[in-house]
Amino acid sequence: MKIGIISFAHMHALSYANALQKNSHSELTCIWDNDRQRGHEMANKYQTTYYDDLDQMLETDIDAVIICSENVHHKQHVILAANAKKHILCEKPIATEVEDAQEMMAACKNNDVILQVAFPVRFAPTIQEMKQIIREKRIGDILAIRTTNHGQMPGGWFVDPTLSGGGCATDHIVHIVDVLRWILQDEVNDVYAVFDTKFYDIPVEDCGQVILTLESGVVVTIDPSWSRPKTFPTWGDVTLEFFGENGSLKVDALKQHVTYYNDINQRIEEMVYTDDMDEGLINDFIDCVQQQRKPFITGEDGLKTLEVVKACYRSNQLQQKVAL
Repeated sequence: MKIGIISFAHMHALSYANALQKNSHSELTCIWDNDRQRGHEMANKYQTTYYDDLDQMLETDIDAVIICSENVHHKQHVILAANAKKHILCEKPIATEVEDAQEMMAACKNNDVILQVAFPVRFAPTIQEMKQIIREKRIGDILAIRTTNHGQMPGGWFVDPTLSGGGCATDHIVHIVDVLRWILQDEVNDVYAVFDTKFYDIPVEDCGQVILTLESGVVVTIDPSWSRPKTFPTWGDVTLEFFGENGSLKVDALKQHVTYYNDINQRIEEMVYTDDMDEGLINDFIDCVQQQRKPFITGEDGLKTLEVVKACYRSNQLQQKVAL
């Protein structure tokens, strides 16, 4: 199966490319990037072909594309790929505006191509085991959930609202909301959110707190802050703590790691040794295309998470609860 990558703007493109090379059923055939220097560097790194004309790349016989461009460009790139009859894995968030996400989904439906959204946290073994425990009601009905998705401030286009659509809220809330929707089969009813910029001199939010109420009545808190310093041993965390009628369950998706005292780079690093989430995502996407089955993570999943994020921004602006 021949796959092209559209842009290495998002750092996940590197791990996706590595995963493609590990999978015996896929071939990273080509790369397009609007940054020519970066595009040539990545093509040399992965021993593939660089195109500076995206239309020309989409005219080749590739079966699918992985889109890792800046958030605001997802709409353009998804629609171009869909019109070229290429199956699509799109980096999260699906788009920066709800209407854009709806147009992207319609283009994929009209061209009969697969649209999968990149939420790799579903592929963490601890998260999958947690889902099983919750679905079996081993701690009873869920009453409340406390979650975090902290990270380091990524800089670059991530802090340019014209390219990213927002800061830590755009970057991190979607992961938690997707996992909760998947596990609980429940939707968000209303949100209350407060965001601020406390850690860095940047034009987007870098911290905040979100309270969600699900349709079932379960209350969820999310801390999506870019609160990890540059010297922190890993990029961040994904933690969930479920409080049930008969007990509680706490999960740290990145807990399985070794500590590496790296004298070469003069830093301490936490190196995760559990199954690679990004690799699981890529392997599932390849299987999805080959089997022509419904994506495990659909465009609708991406849309639902984006709707929550936009409601959170409205809540912060209005300083009141917002219903979805």
